[in-house]
Amino acid sequence: MTLQALKDELARFGADNDATHPERAQRMLNITPDTGELLGVLVRATDARRVLEIGTSNGYSTLWLAEACAAIGGQVTTLEYAADKIALARDTFARSGLAAQIELVHIDAGAWLRAAAEASIDLLFLDSERSQYLGWWPDLRRVLRPGGLLVVDNAVSHADQMAAFAAQVRGDPQFHCVRVPIGNGELIAVRDVA
Repeated sequence: MTLQALKDELARFGADNDATHPERAQRMLNITPDTGELLGVLVRATDARRVLEIGTSNGYSTLWLAEACAAIGGQVTTLEYAADKIALARDTFARSGLAAQIELVHIDAGAWLRAAAEASIDLLFLDSERSQYLGWWPDLRRVLRPGGLLVVDNAVSHADQMAAFAAQVRGDPQFHCVRVPIGNGELIAVRDVA
């Protein structure tokens, strides 16, 4: 199976699964394919060799990031708390041919962030529990290197839930932001180099 065929399969599975499971915890909540394409372009354009993803789900978005990382010699670390989704992602990565580019970590993202080194991440993709983002902000900010990129999903589809966090990022003088209407909407913020 090709990587594109696997991505197509996961996209169909996610859509079918989410249509039959009203509870958020049981849904895959995958990104859209055009969001995946955007992530791949951003990884390549910024030469992001140290990528962090918070919110793995079944690994669909991770494949887009890992494919781009493979092209530039990079690595994706992806964090997921739900054990059932860890199992799905592990299977996805084994089938993808990209397992060497991916480190899957079963952990609370807040704990991982607190322990992570300062300026250790080139690109951070945030697609997790939106209610946690404000509390994570000091560490999200700290782990992102100067010149690094923060990409946050659901900036349009869940603008009300993202409002306080988006205001926090926009209010930080070291960050420059744009909201891009691709997929569910992406908040993209670059950290000043100096």
